[in-house]
Amino acid sequence: MKQFIKEFLHRGALFCGLGPVIMAVIYIFLSAYGVAETITTATMVREILTSTLMAFIAAGISAVYTLEKLALSLAGLIQGSVLLLDYLLIYLLNGWIKPDPGVITVFIVIFITAFAAIWLIVYLVTRVQISKLNKEKLNQ
Repeated sequence: MKQFIKEFLHRGALFCGLGPVIMAVIYIFLSAYGVAETITTATMVREILTSTLMAFIAAGISAVYTLEKLALSLAGLIQGSVLLLDYLLIYLLNGWIKPDPGVITVFIVIFITAFAAIWLIVYLVTRVQISKLNKEKLNQ
């Protein structure tokens, strides 16, 4: 567990700057299309800090795959659950989605669908690469 916490903190610190950068890019596009509103300094600071926290948690939770005793499917379930809660809570806190049951349900369905698709693609690509490496090792 100590190793997991160390790895979580390391990964989170390494990648947490991506959240504010992504948020800035989104605001640039929203502004270019005339959709962005002028926001207060307090709102901007809150959104920068919360998006940094969101990115820290999102990057850090990938350390769950370093826990040797966890099955891959369980690690994926843990990662997906933490990411869903992380994104949902930050989006609600910042007012990026409405606290409406219908909106939250759509958000959850889209998240689960996207996460499952990305996870499956990464899994299949990794499986093909491992198979290829194993064949190369057997031929040597």
